[in-house]
This record gives sequence, structure tokens and C-alpha cells, in this order.
Amino acid sequence: MYSRVLGPFQLTFPQYLVLLVLWEEDHLLMKEIGDRLGFGTGTLNPIINRMIAQGRLLKEQSTEDKRAWVISLTEKAKKEHEPISQAVYEKLISCNFLDVNALTLMKNLKDLNAFFEEMDL
Repeated sequence: MYSRVLGPFQLTFPQYLVLLVLWEEDHLLMKEIGDRLGFGTGTLNPIINRMIAQGRLLKEQSTEDKRAWVISLTEKAKKEHEPISQAVYEKLISCNFLDVNALTLMKNLKDLNAFFEEMDL
């Protein structure tokens, strides 16, 4: 469902999740974004780098910790908030998924994946 809605914006679902976090609170450390989404640095770094290449994010070294990076939205990403949110909302209405929270869904999918890994399926 999300791929059809996000495709015209050239976004993947994980990239959309990063935007959701930053639309809620901009200028976060990469570690904070990863913690909120349950993504490790190895997963998050390529996502962020692609979004920088797309002109959606900025990555600046933290002034408090030279090993940390602050991730911020560009004006392009801020302007896309409304159209992307509207497109997702309209699709959710058409599928009767209004009560689905993207971050909760992602956590549930990760839990399910972990369960299958434990069962060696």
C-alpha cells in the first residue's frame, strides 16, 4: 500500500518513517532517529545518505560530540510534509486503515520478523 502512495514522491517506506520522525521533531542526532525507529546505524546510514542525495535532509557534525551527526529537514522536505501526508491519509481512508500508526506497524513487523528468526523459519 505504501509503495503505491510513496512511489510518486520517490520515497521508500523506511525513508518515509525517517521523515515522520523529523516532521515531529527536526534537528535530531542520527542515533536518536535510529532509536525511535529501531534501526541500527548500518541500516539508517544508507537511508539518510540517499535522502541527502534527494535533497530532503542535511547532515551536520554535532557541536557537542564530533562523533555524532545532526540530521535536519531541508525546505524541500518541509514543503512535502502536507502533500505526502495527504496522499497517505487518502490511501488509508480508502483501505479503512485509519487506526494504523506507521511506527507501531513497523515495530510489530520487526517483532514478527524476530519471532520467525527465533523459530528458524
